[in-house]
Order: sequence, then structure tokens, then C-alpha cells
Amino acid sequence: MFYGAHPGEMEMAGALDGKVALVTGAGKNIGRAIALRLARDGAAVVVNGRSDRAAIEAVAGEIAAAGGKAVARLADVSDQSAVARMVEGAAAALGGIDIAVCNAGLRRQTPFLDMPLAEWREILSVALDGAFIVAQAVAPHMVRRGGGAIVGLSGISTHIGTPNRAHVSASKAGLEGLMRALAVELAPHGIRCNCVVPGTIDTVRGLSAGALPGTHDDGAVPLRRKGSVDEIAAVVRLLAGPEGGYVTGQTIHVNGGAFLT
Repeated sequence: MFYGAHPGEMEMAGALDGKVALVTGAGKNIGRAIALRLARDGAAVVVNGRSDRAAIEAVAGEIAAAGGKAVARLADVSDQSAVARMVEGAAAALGGIDIAVCNAGLRRQTPFLDMPLAEWREILSVALDGAFIVAQAVAPHMVRRGGGAIVGLSGISTHIGTPNRAHVSASKAGLEGLMRALAVELAPHGIRCNCVVPGTIDTVRGLSAGALPGTHDDGAVPLRRKGSVDEIAAVVRLLAGPEGGYVTGQTIHVNGGAFLT
């Protein structure tokens, strides 16, 4: 479904005017905040989710209510055919793809010695395989439009060695490596690729995510608070827009000082 005003009726305007952004896992939390922030600065947004149609339609509706343009698209990012259909359909509806934010991911907490191979593969299939699939689907559109930006959402667990998350940490470490490789390979086409690494962020955690690890307590953060989803969205917006035009191949930490590079 298409959401938004007709040309000339949009109230939103900014540095991303004329750009089209795809945000995966955009039905809630960080993904929702990113979709809203990119739309606020003028981008038309493809709001993606895996199964919760009501959630992504609600986000697309928020964008439309503020005067922006959005399409809500269900697709499992680990399914190459589903991603291809989503990207081609969205590009046809909105004119192309300029920005892709690979935010979709699964959270699990399972001791390594008890971790089934199927669970390991499930986690990697979304955060790592999904980013590969999405990037490969959107890059040709970016090449045709003279450039673009791909941003992956990693996680602090990869850098501080959180227990019971071997699969999550491995998937995010792979994502960071993928973005560095793509930054070099796609640079001749004007496509910039970076990672944003959130620390402890104030979000609504699903049941499968388990309890927040002790290493993520507010007391372990020098700024003594959780970050907000809007603070993550602001950094993604910087990397996706013209202000980040000379930034590529970087891993940007946003964690209140919990991990220092």
C-alpha cells in the first residue's frame, strides 16, 4: 500500500528531498525511528518488516500523516526472492533506491554449549545474510542513480564479548566486515557503506531477547543512561545524507562511552 501526499503537497522538506530509502526491520524501536527521521528530512521510505503488517503500516501511516511518502512492504530479508520483489516493487513505485538501512536482526540468548546449529544459522541468516541480500538487490539501483548509501546496524555485544550471544556477535562482526568490503568495492559507483553500533538503547525488548545482560546496565555506561532510538537515527541520518558524503567503510559507535575505540 502507498502512503503519502501527491507531489506538491508534502510538508516535509530537507536534505533528502528526492531520495528513496529502504529501512529493514522498521516496524518498531530503532528501525521505526530511522524511518521517521529519514522521512522527516525528505526521503520517501520503504518501511519493511518480516511478519507484522500492522506495525509497518502504522509507521508508514505516521510518515504520511506528517506529509511524507512511504510504502509498507513485508519481506523476510533472508529470502532472496522476497527481497528482490520488495526492492523492484518499491523502486517502481517510488523511482529507485538511494539509501538502504540494514537494521533487521534477531535477538536470542543461548549458552554456546547448548546452541543448536539451526539457531546459529537462523540468527546469521537475518543480520548477515540479510544484509548481503539487501545490498546486492539495491546496489544496481544506486549505480543507476549515481550513488547511494548503505548503513548496517551492528551491536555493542560484538565488541564487549557478551555471553550467550555467540551467534548474534558473529553475525554483527560479519556485518561490519561486509560493510568495509563493500565500501571499497562500491566506492567507484559513489556508494558509501558504513556501520552504526548502538550501545544500550531504551527499546521494547521481545520475549525471545531475554533479560538485558548485566554488561548493559546503566551503571556500566559512563554517561549513566540508556541511549534513545532517536540518537541512533540521527547518526544513521548523517551517514545516509550529503553531510556524510566523505564517510565510508567506518564503524561508528554510539554507546555513551561503554566501549571506546
